[in-house]
Formats: sequence, C-alpha cells, structure tokens
Amino acid sequence: MNRIATILLIGLLPLDFALPAGGAQKEGLPTTSIRHFRFHYGASIQHLNPGSRVQVWSPMPQTTSHQKIKLLGWDIPANARFTNEAKYGNQIIYFQTMANESREITFQISCQVERHEVRSLTDTDDQLAKTLTSQQQIKFLTANQRVPIGGKLLALIPLVDLPQDAMGRGHVLYNHVGDHMRYDKSKAGYGHGDALWACESRFGNCTDFHSLFISMSRSLDIPAKFVMGFPLPQTRGQGQISGYHCWAYFHVKNRGWIPVDISEADKHPQMRQYYFGNLTPDRIEFSTGRDIILTPRQSGPPLNYFVYPHVEVDGKPWPLEQISNRFSYEDIEI
Repeated sequence: MNRIATILLIGLLPLDFALPAGGAQKEGLPTTSIRHFRFHYGASIQHLNPGSRVQVWSPMPQTTSHQKIKLLGWDIPANARFTNEAKYGNQIIYFQTMANESREITFQISCQVERHEVRSLTDTDDQLAKTLTSQQQIKFLTANQRVPIGGKLLALIPLVDLPQDAMGRGHVLYNHVGDHMRYDKSKAGYGHGDALWACESRFGNCTDFHSLFISMSRSLDIPAKFVMGFPLPQTRGQGQISGYHCWAYFHVKNRGWIPVDISEADKHPQMRQYYFGNLTPDRIEFSTGRDIILTPRQSGPPLNYFVYPHVEVDGKPWPLEQISNRFSYEDIEI
C-alpha cells in the first residue's frame, strides 16, 4: 500500500468524537460566539496614464446565516452601483472613471459586521441549505479550471474501506489533506489554488489546501464550495489585515453545508479537531466560487477567485503590483 493510501486509512476515525464546547478557554478556541467589528476595504490604483478609462469591480460582503453586514459608506471617486455576478450571486460594487493628472485613484468601502461562530456539527438551528437543487448539485460538483475532478486525484483516494456517508468521507479527506499538506509560503508557486500543484508540492497557503480538498470531495461525488474572505486576529482591538483567508464547505444531504478550515488547523494543531465542522467568528466572508465572470463582464478572463478588487484600464487588466490594497478593522461594543 502506498504512503498516501496509508495516511487516508489512518484518517478513518470514529465520527462520535467530542467537540470542544463553544467559548472554552483552551488556546486558540473562540472565547465568544459572536464578534462585532467595522471592516474597511480599500485600494490605491497607481501609475495610471491621465485620460485612461478605469473600471473597478470590488467584492462586497453580504449578510448570510453566519454574518450580518451593514454598509456604513464609501469614498469612491465616481458614481458606483451594486451588481451581482450570475453563477454564485456574489455582490459587487462597480464604478468607472477617468484617470487625472495625479495618475492615481483611491477608494474605500466600510461596513459594520456581526460575525457568528459556526458549529455545524452541533447546531440544530442551522439555516444553511439541507438539500441542494439540481442546478446547485451541478455547480458544486463540476470541475473548475484549477480544481479538477477524477483522474490522478481520484486515484489517490482508496475506495475500499471508505465510509459510505458524506460526513464520514469528508472527515477522511479533511484528515488526509491535513496530513498531506503543510502551510508554507517560503517558496514560489503557492496561492493559485491549483489542486494538482498542491497534491504534488505538498505545501502552500489556504487556497492550495482547500482546492485539494474540494477536488477530492467532488471526485467522490460530494458537493463542495470555496469561500474567500479575510481573517481577524483573535485578540480584540484594531489594526491592519495583510491579506485574504479562504476555507471550504462540503455538503451532507439533510444536514447542510459543513465547513472545514484545514490550513488554520495546520497552523494551530491544537485546533485540528475543532476546524472540522466549526469556524471561529474571527473572519469575514466576501465571496464564493472560482472562475468568476463579473457583472458587468470584464474584458479579461474569468477570475481564479474574487477577493481583491479587479481593475481594468482601457479594457485590459491592470497589473496587481500597481494596485496597493488596504484592509483594516476595529472591534466595537454593541
């Protein structure tokens, strides 16, 4: 038996394991089930030629069963409008303007957030979909450009001795990806969410961990989806946020969407048990899905994922190195 198959079989743990109680004071576990904060999302688009046409698509977080969003306002140098992309329903703030002699365009969007801890294995009042429509099944079982199904990835999964239920299989895959991968951004190539690359490299960031998990889940006919957002430090206060965070969900019929955060479990091994089926409230969700086609339609190719602003100048994607993103938060008392 090869090493990967052995790892998977070791991952066949009983599903009646005890979950940490919400609010426990164990290291890393959430100390509260709800967090209130303001979130500021902005960017500076630089080195523009005066007179050039600039289009900006910015993701906008939406209220879900686990977060409430209140738009506080924006500072945008043009008339802006809300749109929704068609496939996943992600909300967008879109505007266009002309670059002036300053050769720079800046904008900021601020919102107030009430974010709840997710405890899908014990929460009996989960509002997430217990069943999926046929269209949703297709959407979350179909391959994406960098998230293939079958082939090499399917060959890595030992079909003998796998649990028959989706929850059990999801748990096996969670353990496998956690054993197979390590969180490491010291080498080039990470961050594209390429499942085959992640499988071979065995390291990466959150996009790589969860793309591999989603590929393997869909290969076993388990619907799975990719979610993008931002992390907050557990300590209350205020500060800058350096970049995005992502996690995944897999679907269990008559149970709903079950979250996994495998990269955080790798960084915090004491929370590995927790991050199967649970999410801390120290985050904000911005978008779902891969291969995103924006509204209005961008001139460039579909976006691999959508968490940073997409900018096009005179109909061409603007280089990411000429966009300076700024994200910050401050906790508030309610």
